[in-house]
Amino acid sequence: MTTAQPLDVQPTPLALLLLGREADPKSERGVECPGDLPAPSDPDLVERARAAKAKLGDKVFVLGHHYQRDEVIEFADVTGDSFKLARDAAARPDAEYIVFCGVHFMAESADILTGDDQQVILPDLAAGCSMADMATAEQVAECWDVLTEAGVADQVVPVSYMNSSADIKAFTGRHGGTICTSSNAKRALEWAFGQGEDPASTKVLFLPDQHLGRNTAVRDMGMSLDDCVVYNPHKPNGGLTAEELRAAKMILWRGHCSVHGRFSLDSVNDVRERIPGVNVLVHPECKHEVVAAADYVGSTEYIIKALEAAPAGSKWAIGTELNLVRRLANRFAPEDKEIVFLDKAVCFCSTMNRIDLPHLVWTLESLADGKVVNRIQVDKETEHFAKLALERMLALP
Repeated sequence: MTTAQPLDVQPTPLALLLLGREADPKSERGVECPGDLPAPSDPDLVERARAAKAKLGDKVFVLGHHYQRDEVIEFADVTGDSFKLARDAAARPDAEYIVFCGVHFMAESADILTGDDQQVILPDLAAGCSMADMATAEQVAECWDVLTEAGVADQVVPVSYMNSSADIKAFTGRHGGTICTSSNAKRALEWAFGQGEDPASTKVLFLPDQHLGRNTAVRDMGMSLDDCVVYNPHKPNGGLTAEELRAAKMILWRGHCSVHGRFSLDSVNDVRERIPGVNVLVHPECKHEVVAAADYVGSTEYIIKALEAAPAGSKWAIGTELNLVRRLANRFAPEDKEIVFLDKAVCFCSTMNRIDLPHLVWTLESLADGKVVNRIQVDKETEHFAKLALERMLALP
């Protein structure tokens, strides 16, 4: 009987990452932040945050994304969606420290748009984004090779959602594309389809959220579902044939938001049964069938403005992150506006919720003591091309 010889097999970087034995510096997942955090039960957390922020004065500018916890929003100098906050940071060149209470890709965008003398801080490096994680630089480079082999790469203009890593934004900039937000996705697609010599043959590679790309193309621009194909980075050639790529107008990356992707057509039907006369208002990151069944569709800022303009006594079911929905429900309750979460199941953004008061206090107290923690820095080459793509978006009519 022979003794089996050990196989000379080396684990891949992906295998090591999945086993928890390696880290991916390009990943939105990030890592646990170093340092000793205050206990969540510390009754003095609020006062400690106020004291540290007061000590820092104009040196610090705190940004709070709409999906953050109330305890964090309380200390934000401005609130908004990811791009609005990045622009707000760029508009404060005198602030030495930009504390971004959001997720990793947002802090990267702020670093790209702010000055070299400003430092962008993320209170918890593990505050990543599952959607942004669904498209890595290596996967997208491989996709471009597939498009090249199919003979269509020269007809493709990449359009990347703001909810993407700096690497994906840089890829977009290198290949003549632009960034978009959920507010201006239609304008970005119109611009992209106008870039080719033959608009009829021009295609868009939309990264990384398939739902926003599909909803914008079909609902807002009149394309058909048949004009869209989904590129799956986990399948050979994206799971598509060369013929399918040649026939498509929209090549959608197989990515989605873990929060908005949970809403279903059943959610819409159920809330209409429970609350007669309800207005269903959802974010365009929701699935196409949810968007098609809704009464209103729009970005986070659109949702807020729609509720501000809504008449007293109106009823609303909102399909977006629960922290924001709950905050809006409390805000408009005195105006007799009934606002409920679209789904019965509680659905916070788990990565957004990593930024809590202990992390914020630790960050502010460290900065007040002259110690910079969790700084987010984008390398110069990536910054250059990512900024190019962002500037194309800013130049959209």
